[in-house]
Amino acid sequence: QVQLMESGGGLVQPGDSLRLSCAASGSIFSPNVMAWYRQAPGKERELVATISSTNYTNYENSVKGRFTISRPKAKNTVYLQMNSLKPEDTAVYYCNVQFRASEFWGQGTQVTVSS
Repeated sequence: QVQLMESGGGLVQPGDSLRLSCAASGSIFSPNVMAWYRQAPGKERELVATISSTNYTNYENSVKGRFTISRPKAKNTVYLQMNSLKPEDTAVYYCNVQFRASEFWGQGTQVTVSS
């Protein structure tokens, strides 16, 4: 069993920062890929950022230069540092982990950007 525990969401104003965390526990070691997705009301879930086991990163265009994904060495944890937040970043953010032939999802954490 693998469990993902997310934290760090909240209500912030435009221009503020937040850091999301996701810790994987259970029968998992050095996941292949760790990622963050988000889903805004009435929209499909979209990929925000990914990071491989070799720290190769990839970002959705609208968050490039504002968001940073990272994973500490030898830890099953992934972070998403979000700076210069905009109202359009409002969504439920989900952690995703790919390990061997399986894929796991967190329960989601709400991020609301509003003045």
